[in-house]
Amino acid sequence: MKRLTLVRHGKSDWSLPGQNDWDRPLNKRGQRDVPDMARRLRSRRLKPDLMLSSPAVRALTTASVMARELKVPAALVRQDERLYLASPADLLAVIRELGDDAKHVMVFGHNPGMTECANRLSAGDHIDNLPTCGIFTAQFDIADWQGLDWGSGQGAEFDYPRNHP
Repeated sequence: MKRLTLVRHGKSDWSLPGQNDWDRPLNKRGQRDVPDMARRLRSRRLKPDLMLSSPAVRALTTASVMARELKVPAALVRQDERLYLASPADLLAVIRELGDDAKHVMVFGHNPGMTECANRLSAGDHIDNLPTCGIFTAQFDIADWQGLDWGSGQGAEFDYPRNHP
């Protein structure tokens, strides 16, 4: 069994006119939501063996803060430029390259690809939108990530900052 967790980056700051999309940092809400969501994952004992992130500032910051909160060593946080604004097919291709080493992989990226990928992977309920700092996690009955396929996610769960009071 493998577990995949998809995380949309935290809420980003749009206050600087003309700032490059790649360079947008987290805003105050994003800075608050990311550690809160990491603590929810920790309370459910969902600690990844590997974290893959888009190198865009808001995604990489989200991954770094979550790694710190989940006590995942920095060496297990890897950047992959293909994850920046990736389509569901591109996300799937990156994950399939991982082989069989990691049991639980966490991927940090952007919409609309993250929402579409979560919906295509899930065998059950679908969501309209994975909000900022939203999390999709599911298990897959595969021995190697090469076997990851659409509609094969079991026990899919969605969570997001405003899902709890």
